[in-house]
Amino acid sequence: MRIFSGAALAFGFFLSVSANIAPRSYDTHEYFALHLDESTSPSDVAQVLGARHEGQIGELKGHHTFSLPRERSSNLDSLLDDLKSRRRLRRRSGAGAASLARRDDGLDGVLWSQKLAAKKRLHKRSPPPVELSKKSGTYKINLEALKAQEEIADLLGIKDPIFTSQWHIYNTVQVGNDLNVTGVWMDGITGKNVTTAIVDDGLDMYSNDLKPNYYPEGSYDFNEKSPEPRPRLYDDNHGTRCSGEVAAARNDVCGVGLAYDSKISGIRILSKAIDDADEAAAVNYAYDHNDIYSCSWGPPDDGQTMDAPGILIKRAMVAGVQQGRDGKGSIFVFAAGNGAASDDNCNFDGYTNSIYSITVGAIDRENKRTPYSESCSAQLVVAYSSGSGDAIHTTDVGADKCYSLHGGTSAAGPLAAGTMALALSVRPDLTWRDAQYLMVETAIPVHEDDGSWQVTKNGRKFSHDWGFGRIDAYALVQKAKTWDLVKPQAWFNSPWLRVQHEIPQGDQGLASSYEVTEAMAKKANLERLEHVTVTMNVNHTRRGDLSAELHSPSGVVSYLSTARRPDDAPVGYVDWTFMTVAHWGESAVGKWTVIVKDNKVNEYTGSFIDWRLNLWGEAIDASSQPLHPLPEEDDDDHTIEDAVAATTSVTQVPTQTKPLAPPTEATNRPVNQKPTQTTSSPETTSEVDTSPDTAADTTPSPSSTGTFLPSFFPTFGASKRTQVWIYASMGMIIVFCIGLGVYFQLQRRKRIRNNPRDDYEFEMIEDEDELHAAHGPSGRTQRRGGELYNAFAGESDEELFSDDDEKPLYTDRPGSHEESDRDYHQYEKS
Repeated sequence: MRIFSGAALAFGFFLSVSANIAPRSYDTHEYFALHLDESTSPSDVAQVLGARHEGQIGELKGHHTFSLPRERSSNLDSLLDDLKSRRRLRRRSGAGAASLARRDDGLDGVLWSQKLAAKKRLHKRSPPPVELSKKSGTYKINLEALKAQEEIADLLGIKDPIFTSQWHIYNTVQVGNDLNVTGVWMDGITGKNVTTAIVDDGLDMYSNDLKPNYYPEGSYDFNEKSPEPRPRLYDDNHGTRCSGEVAAARNDVCGVGLAYDSKISGIRILSKAIDDADEAAAVNYAYDHNDIYSCSWGPPDDGQTMDAPGILIKRAMVAGVQQGRDGKGSIFVFAAGNGAASDDNCNFDGYTNSIYSITVGAIDRENKRTPYSESCSAQLVVAYSSGSGDAIHTTDVGADKCYSLHGGTSAAGPLAAGTMALALSVRPDLTWRDAQYLMVETAIPVHEDDGSWQVTKNGRKFSHDWGFGRIDAYALVQKAKTWDLVKPQAWFNSPWLRVQHEIPQGDQGLASSYEVTEAMAKKANLERLEHVTVTMNVNHTRRGDLSAELHSPSGVVSYLSTARRPDDAPVGYVDWTFMTVAHWGESAVGKWTVIVKDNKVNEYTGSFIDWRLNLWGEAIDASSQPLHPLPEEDDDDHTIEDAVAATTSVTQVPTQTKPLAPPTEATNRPVNQKPTQTTSSPETTSEVDTSPDTAADTTPSPSSTGTFLPSFFPTFGASKRTQVWIYASMGMIIVFCIGLGVYFQLQRRKRIRNNPRDDYEFEMIEDEDELHAAHGPSGRTQRRGGELYNAFAGESDEELFSDDDEKPLYTDRPGSHEESDRDYHQYEKS
């Protein structure tokens, strides 16, 4: 490792950090972030580097941004690489920085570093075009419901002109298909003393509908570095529309927000390229003033993007839940995504699959699942949005302007935020995890007969399409009044589990298991589960062919990922963390099984490298539970020397079906697939060696790879499909060699019979006739050779691999790939 003792010379030592550096501009300057220990002064570091200290990164203590003019930054990459090498050396030393010799360059206090770059990687979850179909004009109003709505408006003094069109608040057509919030208002609960920050493209604080509730102390424009996040671009209207859903005032302008007496902040980040430092500062901006952060954005919903927040943003979110709201925790609400039509899945989005996020999908006014709303195991609930010929009616940019076509999951997320604002106004002591519990406990399942629901261990129902169900504001607020606060968060991380095995294509899934014992859970202080995450590495030449499942000890199934037709990326899953809330309330104890599948038989192949199970939930003993450390960039690095690893055997599991069975009533179908009436009972057959051993042999055993032959036949470490090919090829070679031998024997006999000069030789051949008969064209050996070849060539994979005496582990996607395509298009049309 190169010793970087000449940092000052390399960057030009300056005695003053107040050198004339141009205003923040990536055209003229390089920017980088450093995490410094408590004893290191950022001004001292800036002086050593000849850099300018730009300030602390939001609320992240010890994290600072620095800048250098581009003409003096030629060695910046080398410096950052050197600092990274130092960190790794400290970690491998096992004793931290104290075990290393102090350096004289003044940079020993740097704990982490990152070069910053402005990127336009976040996209509004703007809805697809809303078709106001003829259906919307033929809706028949329920006269009794209309009368009740008028009475409520009169009692509450609501005179807002579009209130009667806000069906998501009070539905007078599909009676009951709304957020059930008016009863909360009648109890005098309207969101007072709660502030929701809309992290988006700005907020029109001069709109007469938002002006009464605008909160400037919680607002900032990170795109323009201005305290006022007002819309500036022609399409900066998304944040204003979302804001109206939460906190539009009760007046005579447009409609009302769900928490119409709450405060609203604007944090503008989506209108220009932004770097990780600014994004990190945005998601915990004024976190002692802003209670809820509503985020209707994320990576592109195109069915081929797989993106997550960087380490700075992850740290900011953890800092928010640990320190925001005076330690009770910021509440993050994210829209699930609008990419269902592109086979997208919200588990490929590192924001929506964060354990710190309430992820919200969309349903329409008829309680139908919208064609754009993504499904995934990380989705907690659904809320109302556009579809069935109508949309959300809300505020727009302009003094007195309203909007009637707001939708997408962008509109569903703010409704969840508004509901939580009502709950916090009653119970300001709720923690961020209490907020999630209340969503889970009070959500109402919809379309329970659609085949997507499974019963969880605690008796609740969960669906990858609907989460735990649709939000009911009245039920949630009522439960919040008497809710017992949960104990602190505890967690358990398994070792890295080596698999190192090729993934069979088609109906075969590769299963790997890990067993959590009572002693492990007790040592981790983990009582009951909330979130489960699985971090895995899978190599593949076409990522979209892959899918992954998690089976819990109680039989609940999480579809961690699903195949995506547009995803042609020539990589698999690289240290990617999937999340599921399907196991909420379960015990951690028992065998957990991950199944990775390569769904399509084609030229694209891959292998399952390793995985790690992470369990998160409520602590047993609150008094002994510390806060989780801030994320590190190498938390998921399974290649570092001190990573704890264990070997795990694997099993190839054939797809079989059986009738629906208790206790889970799970229907093992991929999301966005039409439901079937088949499922399976999960049962694992693989074994795990949980002893830490970083140098363990990862070659799969014959039992782990699976074989259809007696034990004395070699398996070559190959899958059953490959074994079929190998032994069939060997059979063909044997048959060819025997046939060739028979041919030469016949030629020799013919030649000898035609030669009368050598009776002895002729007699010898006659003596060998019986031997030849056993090996001839119609002989037994030849027939057996043919039977061996035909047996392999004629059997299907399903026949070779099935075992009626064993219970199946899981049910595969029904039908072929083409049938799935047809089902998908039929679903899309519906």
